[in-house]
Formats: sequence, C-alpha cells, structure tokens
Amino acid sequence: MTRLKVGLSARATALARATLCGLLASSVVVAALAQPPIDDQQLGNDADGRNWPSYGRTYAETHASPLTGITTANIARLKLAWSLELPGVHNGATVPLAVDGVVYFTVDQSLVHAVDARSGRLLWRYDPEAAKVAGHKLRNTWGPRGLAFYHGRVYVGTTDGRLIAINARTGKPVWSVMTVGKDDARTITGAPRVFQGLVIIGHAGSEYGVTRGYVTAYDARTGAQRWRFYTVPGNPAEGFEDDTQAMAAKTWTGEWWKFGGGATAWNAITYDPKYRRVYIGTGNGGPWNRQIRSPGGGDNLFVCSVVALDAATGKYLWHYQTVPGESWDYNSAMDITLATLPVGGVLHDVILHAPKNGFFYVIDRQNGKLLSAEKFGKSTWAERVDLVTGRPVEAPGVRYENAPALIWPGGIGVHNWQPMSLNAQTGLVYIPTVTIPGLYSDAGIDRASWKNVPTELNTGVLDFKADAPADVATSELIAWDPLQQKKIWGVPTPGAWNGGTLTTAGNLVFQGQADGQFNAYAADSGKRVWAFDAKMGISGAPITFTAGGKQYITVVAGWGAAGPAFLGSLSAQHGWQARVHPHRALTFVLDGTAVLPPTPPPSRAVPVDDPALVINPQLVTQGETLYARRCNACHGLAAVAGGFAPDLRASPVGLSAASFRSVVQGGALELRGMPKFEELEDTQVEALRHYLRQRARESR
Repeated sequence: MTRLKVGLSARATALARATLCGLLASSVVVAALAQPPIDDQQLGNDADGRNWPSYGRTYAETHASPLTGITTANIARLKLAWSLELPGVHNGATVPLAVDGVVYFTVDQSLVHAVDARSGRLLWRYDPEAAKVAGHKLRNTWGPRGLAFYHGRVYVGTTDGRLIAINARTGKPVWSVMTVGKDDARTITGAPRVFQGLVIIGHAGSEYGVTRGYVTAYDARTGAQRWRFYTVPGNPAEGFEDDTQAMAAKTWTGEWWKFGGGATAWNAITYDPKYRRVYIGTGNGGPWNRQIRSPGGGDNLFVCSVVALDAATGKYLWHYQTVPGESWDYNSAMDITLATLPVGGVLHDVILHAPKNGFFYVIDRQNGKLLSAEKFGKSTWAERVDLVTGRPVEAPGVRYENAPALIWPGGIGVHNWQPMSLNAQTGLVYIPTVTIPGLYSDAGIDRASWKNVPTELNTGVLDFKADAPADVATSELIAWDPLQQKKIWGVPTPGAWNGGTLTTAGNLVFQGQADGQFNAYAADSGKRVWAFDAKMGISGAPITFTAGGKQYITVVAGWGAAGPAFLGSLSAQHGWQARVHPHRALTFVLDGTAVLPPTPPPSRAVPVDDPALVINPQLVTQGETLYARRCNACHGLAAVAGGFAPDLRASPVGLSAASFRSVVQGGALELRGMPKFEELEDTQVEALRHYLRQRARESR
C-alpha cells in the first residue's frame, strides 16, 4: 500500500487554507439584529461569532472565532471590562459560554453562574448541592469543565453524576437525571454536548473503582434516556448488549469485567452534522496495568480510541485506537476537532486529534482510516505509527513487564484536556503541550490477586508516593501545521499546567498560564502582543463573543483539575493557595476601565509543627501508603499541595488528633468539599496524621 502523506505542495496548501476559511464562508452571515435561538443550525454556524454557545463554540469544536473586532493592530487597547469574585471556589478549570449578552460558566462542585456580559453583574447562581449528595464521589472529582446551551436551557453535569437542564433566564432547574450508579466511582468532569434534540454526557472515575465506561444520550426536552453506548464489553456470562460488544470482547482476555476496564469518555465528544455522527474520545484502561485487567494481552477495545456512533441511535460505526492495550494512562479523551484537508491532493473530511500519547492524528471522518500521525512533543513509548496498519511501533520494554520503565510522556501526557484551537486563516492548530516523563513499575504487586479497593486510587502500578520536583517538566504553546505535520512556532510557558487556547480571525491566540499571566500572541508568528496579570493561575480556556456591538474576551482565572491537585512541588512552585488566592471571572474589551481588586501575592504554604508530638515511624510508613491511595489526588504528592486543596502540612487541624478525626472520619468539612472517610479505623487516621506531621517536620 502506498504510504499516504499530507499534501505539501503550494497548490495543496492553498487549497487547504481556502477550505478551512470555507468553514467561515459556507454559512450565511446573519443580520446584527435580534439573535436567533441556539438550535442545531446555530450550533453548526461557524460564520456567526456573536455567541459562544458550546464548549468548542460550534459543532466543529475548533475553539476559534471569526470575530475581527480585536486584532493585532488594536490589542494594546484591550483592557479589563469587569471581574467577578468567586468566593469559596477552589477549582476554576472551566470553559465559559456566552449567549445573547450573558456569560455562563460552572466551577467547583458544579456551581453554575449567569453574568451580564457587559457589566459583570451576577444574574443568577445555581447550586445543585453536589457536595451534599456526592458522598464518596467527592474523593475523586475536580468538577465539570463546561456547559451546553440549547433552546433556552443550560445543561450541566454534576460531580455526583447528575445531568441537569436549567432555565437560562431564571436559573431554575427544569429536569434532572442521574446518569451513574449511586455507589460507583463514576463522576462527571466534562461538558455535555447537544444535537438533534439530544444531550449527551459521559463520565470519569476509572482510577477509583470497578468502572466500565459508557456515554448516554438523553432527550434534551424531557431528560428521558434515548440510548447508551458502552466503551468496554461487560461480563460475557450476562450477555452482550449488541454485536459490537461481542466484537470488542474478542480483544480482551482473562476476567476483565471484574476490573471494569475503564475507557471512560470524560471529555471529548464531537457531533458531526454532515454525517450525523458523534465521535467519542475514550480514556485509559482500568486499571492502567494491562497485565492485571487483561493478562493474556489484547487491544482492549475501546480503550484509548476515537469511536464513531450514529447520533440518533448510538449504534457503532467505526473506531480508531490510538494506543492498543494501553498501560500508561494515555487517554484519547482530548479534543476531536473537525476540518476538511487535502491528503494526497484529494480533499478529506477529517478529525484532528492530539491526545496524551504525543502523536498528532489526522483521521478520515468517513471511515476512520488513519491518514497521518507524527509526534508533536517528546514521546519515547513508540518509535512511530505505521500508516499501513495504523498501529504504533512500541519501543522495547515500555510495558514494564520485567523491569521499571522510564518513558515520555508520563500520565499527564504531552497534551492534556486543556483545549487546542484551529485557526481558519493560518490553518494552524494551537496546542498547550508538556514534556514530562513517567516511571512505570508494578514490582512487588501480585498481579493475580490484585483487586480494586473502592474509592482508593487504583492503577495497578506502584503507589505515587514521591514528590514531583519543580524542574521535572517543561511546557510550551505550539502552533502545529496539520498539513505538513510539523511545528511552525513554539513559545515556552511556565510549569507544566497551563490553560487551553482560543484563536480568532483577528490573527490572535489567547492562553492563560500557570503563573497567572493571560497572554495574546500573533497567530501567524507566535509573537506575544498583549499580556494581563490575572493574579491567579489559569487552567481553563478563554472565549470571545459580542454584546452591544462590542467584542469581548472572557476567561475564568482559576487554578484546578489534575495538575494543580496532584503534582506536588511541580504545581506548588507558582504559589497559589486554594483558600488564599481568589478565583475570578475576567472579561476584557477595547478601552475597558476596570481594575482588579487587591490580591495577595503568590506565596507558599508554611508547614506547622508540634514539637511535643513523638512521631511513630511505623505509623508514618502506614500513613504514607494510605495518603498515596486516598489523599494525594487532591492534596498533592507527598503532602505538597499544588494549590487546588489546602496543604495538610500547614493545616492546624492535624495538630489535634480529635480535630483530625472529626474532619477525616466525621466529615466536619464535607460541605466545603472535603469528603469523609468513615471506613477508616482510628489507627489508620492516626497513621495519616503521623505521616503528615512527619512531612511537615521535614519541610520546615
């Protein structure tokens, strides 16, 4: 078979640019009078940039806007229009919406806000009270990253697993449906999508229990379930839901259903109006270690895959698996962006996909055929992707069967969930990237007897006990040419957890950084043309829209999700503290006149100690393991908090055994987002306390 290459000729490149621009020109430009309702037509209208009604703005999921009111020529005049304080919020990793002059966003435990886009006045705030009903699910969730808007309703997935439709004008719930099991590990961390009268949602949770992934579509008007597609086959003895599940089961071995299998669809879902399909990006295997979940090997469908489904029925159409038999947390739950590009001189409707594993994929939307795949960051786990078979050519020893494996990337990936964006004018994709290794080993783990422990971090590899040094990773914003499959420009960014991107027809790319800088770059050259000190790390992505005839830019300045929660000193280096530095919604306009309220400067947590406490080394050892499995997903590796949750070395609660038990076992702070661990025995709680006191003493 002839190896296909992305066209490199000037003619092909020009054709591609024209095609991408056609995404904007193909729709009729609407009059600037009364805005039409947000329906399927508007969600597919790439030419109308007045609203930002969906997570990626339109069905194409480009995170791009055709607006030209703000350009490289006038961006020096871009100033703060307003800011809105978000008291009590500790997770602001989100992407807002904007419809008819109102900005909507969700933060923390699924708190939904509606704000006047011009004044910053809070119109309403809806609290689904997830912390009251989530129970154990609070232990393994960081909150949803976005919303959906459709026919006057806002849709949100809650951390406890509900999908709720809210009246966009009043902020009152219209209907609510539970999408997951009450006592399972599933939580919602992604944005719903709407199409053809349906609203679809997936879930996360494969690291914390027996979790079989699925996506579910509900009637957008009533909340009635219309279809569900499982991304992992279930127990053969119970029968398969359809022929697709039977087919997928042939790629598994052992008793995988006892471990769940994973493949959760926690982020990327894209509707394709041309083919009336929905594409699902699936996550890692559960547990990560294939030697446990599928000991005889196998590709393990549909782990780490892009799966195409019929939008009306949920029936399987095709799939492409980026990481067969995944063993490293290499999610394919990152952006699935739609475009039309020339490959071999022929136009193809394609998917652009840059998942964790470090390869940028161009996939034919008609049939799932791989057209090209090249590394866009440091990736040593595979030498290349074979375009004949579509499979990666793995490097020797990467599956850590017989010895630990140090490979790039680690579980954070080269590209995590933070959105990339596609500019129709430049033809470039703007990707927040990370260079970070991972050390994988299951030495000392009895694979045959390993079991999931509910609510514990269950990966099937060694516990994450060591801190992540501040210099273990670097990051970069890159402009990637999907035609030539090469980097056009790159800009170093601080740390390893920066925000998603927005690009506009004003030749601009916007991105927030871990150090609190909110930047704009020239989309064609990468030159920084504007910056604003948000005084808070930014994890989410900005949006742009118009209100009252003016173009606005909105971003939530908020530190949150996996990096700030988990990465210890690597995230703590930026100096953000959950209960010290306020999260804010920020909106900018040309010639804005607002100023930020006074804000504490970045600072590190100061550990506290009780010199009178005699620390028991045996309890410290026991507590270290308990902490790694129960606590570090929020409070950071080795008890070094990255800024998402309080640093327990600095918490005075741990100085008192009784106070510590009241929080950990009794749930004294449950309504503030700290779940209770009532199943722990008193000796285990005391072991945790001694470990934290030892870490505090070591850190002073």
